[in-house]
Amino acid sequence: MTIATKEGPLRRGAVRPGERALAPDLARGIMLLGIVLSNTAFHLWAARRGPSGWQPVDGSWLDHAVQFTMIIVLDLRVYPLFAFLFGYGMTQLYLRQTAAGTDPRDAARILRRRSLWLIVIGLTHATLLMAGDIIGFYGVLSLVLGLAFLRRGERALTWWIWVGVALILLVSAGPALSALLRGELGTFGDAGADPGFKAYASQEANWLTAAGTRLRTGLFVTFVASPLTLVGGGFILFLLGFWTARRRILEEPGRHRTLLRLTALLGIAVGWLGALPAALAHIGVLHVPDDMQSESGALMVLRDITGNAAGLGYVAAVALFAQWWTARGPRHGATAVAAVTSVGKRSLSCYLAHSLLFAPVLAAWGLGLGEQLGSATMALFALAVWLVTVAGAYALERAGRRGPAEAVLRRLMYGRRAG
Repeated sequence: MTIATKEGPLRRGAVRPGERALAPDLARGIMLLGIVLSNTAFHLWAARRGPSGWQPVDGSWLDHAVQFTMIIVLDLRVYPLFAFLFGYGMTQLYLRQTAAGTDPRDAARILRRRSLWLIVIGLTHATLLMAGDIIGFYGVLSLVLGLAFLRRGERALTWWIWVGVALILLVSAGPALSALLRGELGTFGDAGADPGFKAYASQEANWLTAAGTRLRTGLFVTFVASPLTLVGGGFILFLLGFWTARRRILEEPGRHRTLLRLTALLGIAVGWLGALPAALAHIGVLHVPDDMQSESGALMVLRDITGNAAGLGYVAAVALFAQWWTARGPRHGATAVAAVTSVGKRSLSCYLAHSLLFAPVLAAWGLGLGEQLGSATMALFALAVWLVTVAGAYALERAGRRGPAEAVLRRLMYGRRAG
């Protein structure tokens, strides 16, 4: 099928059902559970915050157990997984088009259009419901990195991955190491800064006031934080997604078992150990200065850097599971795996649905339920929201229908003749 666009003829449309591999979609489905759990903290708008300004410090022992687990397993660990899968999906789309005979420049233009529409969708989402939107953020990153790297050779891609590693160590870890050498690590950071959750405006009783705050936050995240991420080496996960997709590692995990096992083992171990000091400090087991625990402190820097390793470890673990699952044949649990995978196929729709189910119920401008919940009960609420999206996505899968957001984005990318 040839699709006429204003750029040039595309030799095919979007991905077809039979072309999808299990591992990427399953990873996206699990990732969305991690994202909805990670986003619970800023909805607890009446809770007492500690020096980190993010996870609450009050509640029962069960709340503290949830906070401890969140810090080690999820916070700053799920979004690197998202960045990797975003880059992987971009390269898959580009390679499918060029393999079908589409001119590489036309395929790249389609991806640029996709990135621009994601920025629009992300800013709309941030303004209406959720200031911490990541769609627009990754739309900017995908626009820049797609222009710079999609048509570059393997050697250039590998070289820039190592540049990204160097920038992460220099820009992110450099100031903390300098403070350590000066003997000022305990005062590195700012415990007096405004808590980060306030930028999400869930504590605002007036929707218009909250929307104004969310818009400012969304603009900052999209157009300031994303360029800073590029300067700081945060593009490495995107480029690793490009590199992995070119080698079809998630489509053919059986051929890369050794690499995936090593990545899963080392990545998850480094990620969890890197967050352990912050988690212990949060629950009061490890006593460190407040500045050190703050959002700009040394423990946050350590969590941030090692979170990249954890994200890669998670996707490798999912790929290994997908290879094992495929090899064993259909048995008990097939419906559950299919349902979670259906979420991954409709990740944009499910991500937006999270906010539709969260914000009006939890925020002060809505029903205000976030004032009454603790970390544990909020996590249960988040799990219930994710399960609702699982049920909805699986129903669409059984009916042979795309997610509504995916259908709209596909129409915007490919035009009226996309079908």
